[in-house]
Formats: sequence, structure tokens, C-alpha cells
Amino acid sequence: MAKKESKEMSFMDHLEDLRWLLVRSTLVVIGIAGACYFIDDFIFDTIIFGPKDPSFITYRFFCEVTHFFGVDGTYACAQEFNFKIQNQEVSGQFSMYLWTLMTAGFIIGFPYILWEIWKFISPALYEKERKMAGSFIVVSSLLFFVGVLFGYYVIAPLSINFFATFNVSKQVVNLFTIDSYVSMIKMSIIASGIVFEMPIIVYFLAKVGLVTPEFLRKYRRVAIIIILILAAIVTPPDIPSQIIVSIPIFILYEVSIFIAAVVAKKAETI
Repeated sequence: MAKKESKEMSFMDHLEDLRWLLVRSTLVVIGIAGACYFIDDFIFDTIIFGPKDPSFITYRFFCEVTHFFGVDGTYACAQEFNFKIQNQEVSGQFSMYLWTLMTAGFIIGFPYILWEIWKFISPALYEKERKMAGSFIVVSSLLFFVGVLFGYYVIAPLSINFFATFNVSKQVVNLFTIDSYVSMIKMSIIASGIVFEMPIIVYFLAKVGLVTPEFLRKYRRVAIIIILILAAIVTPPDIPSQIIVSIPIFILYEVSIFIAAVVAKKAETI
């Protein structure tokens, strides 16, 4: 089966395409960020500062889980967070405000960015693969948004709960800067969204032969240990919470092995 075009693009042509990809994607992100200005109250008061409220849905859920398993829920059951958020820089709030809107623009505009990326890599794909553009964008976007929700409703609140309640001495008062608080929320969300893209990343790595199902199976135990360590870092020190965080990542890893196996099998038939 032939590739997209018989006419090969030069290195400079690829750079030009990449430049316009970045320009268009950036303009879309900025445009969406500008539109988010009109709902900034909702973004900050409801979304950003939502996990700061002890009655946030995640804390209530984990509290019920720990009670169900008969585990000490001291860290999971948030009663009151003994910390305040402060601004220490003249332009601190304004800078944080702009970058938060840009992050919102990136998250909402992620499907468009995927479409631009697909257009960029499509010349290297087979004709049948290029027809999968819609499926690629839908599945990748779905995985990303599920990861974003997982990061917001699981990773971020558990991290806030832990750091807000951890205390070396009663003489120490927690005064978190607005930048550190918002950065933790944003990093939890974006990092989780990218991690949930694991099956898509493995698919393309398997296509170019950098990853094989045998490799993933061989290092499954190592991957499990890494996942458990990450879960232990971002969750309270109770087993139920760590299991809840680890399960989705385990599933993604197993799905990635299946995808790599499918790619390898198709490669053998070509």
C-alpha cells in the first residue's frame, strides 16, 4: 500500500508545516483563553478553589471508602484545612490569572491541537491509516479529558489534602502562595491528561518499532512498582486510596500492551 504522496517534502517544508501548526494552535489556545475571560469567576471560584473546600465531592467519597474498608480515614476525611492562600508578588495574581486562562484554552482546544498534529504526521501514514483521523481525534481527546477529570477529582484533591494536613509541628502555619497552589492544580490536571494518552503514544511507538508487546510484558512488574510508588506519593497513606489511583493506570498499561500486540500482528501481515 502506497504512502500519501509520491512527491516527497523537503526538510524545510516539514519545518514550515510545523511552524504553522504551532502558530495556528497557539492562536486557537489564545482565542479560547480570551473567551474564558467571561467565565473567570466559575473557573477560579468553582474549579480552581473547589478542592480547597473540605466538602468537595472527592473528600466525601474517599472518606466513605475508608470507612467501608474499616481503615483509619484521618487523612481521607477532610474536616478543615488549616492553610491560607496568599499572594506575595506585585504581579502575582495577574500573571497567575493569565496562565490559568491559557491552561484552560489548551485543555478545551486540545482536540483542535490533535487535528493539527494529525495533519502534520499524515503524509507518513498509509492511505487506510489516514482515514482514521476522526477516530484518532475522538479517542485521543476522550482519553485526555478523562485524564483531566481524574487529575482534578482524584490527584489534585488528594495532594491538597495531604499537604494541607501534613505538619511537622503545631508551631508551623501553612501559608501557601497562590502560584504554588494553582500550579499544583494545573500540573495535576495536565500531567494526568498526558498519562492517559499512554495507549495512543504506545500505538505510534509500536508503529515505528520502538516499543513491542514483548518489551511491555517483560517490564510489567517494573511498571507496577513505579505506578504504586507514584500512587503512594500523591495519595494519603491508606491502601484504599492508593488502589483507586493505581487501577486506572494499570488498565491503561494493559490496554497499551494489547495495542502494541495488534500493531505488531498487522506489521507481520504486510
